[in-house]
Amino acid sequence: MMDHVLPDEIVEKAKAVVDANRAAGRRIALAESCTGGLVSAALTEISGASDVFMVGFVTYSNAAKRIQLNVNAEIIEREGAVSEDTAAAMARGALLASGADIAVSITGVAGPTGGSKEKPVGLVIFGVATRSGERPTTQRHQFDTENGRAGIRCQAALTALSLLEP
Repeated sequence: MMDHVLPDEIVEKAKAVVDANRAAGRRIALAESCTGGLVSAALTEISGASDVFMVGFVTYSNAAKRIQLNVNAEIIEREGAVSEDTAAAMARGALLASGADIAVSITGVAGPTGGSKEKPVGLVIFGVATRSGERPTTQRHQFDTENGRAGIRCQAALTALSLLEP
């Protein structure tokens, strides 16, 4: 019998996030693109995650970002799907659509194709929106590409989970 599907490090981090958010009385939402639901899957590996995890949007396509998260098409056209403005809009959209207290978004280039000089493989941008009313914040990370697409996605999942810690 398998204990869980995902790497231990990700599951352990997800458990810490669930426990900490439960203790803080905080509900969370996700808007995932390049991680394709990996962070949502990590949270749902944890029994009782429904106490804090409201919803995970997997908005892999630009159309899904617009339809599910209400990301303005002009932002995507002007800045691209992998941008600070798109990450902020995704986080804000997930927050508004879910009723959560915090939302984290993830958008990036997991590779091995799709990279450019301006947006190389391994570039992942995170957005964080909270009910505080402040403008969403963003973080830009250039992850190691040594372990390929899977490695980039796992590094992004761990970072997103860290951003969900109170």
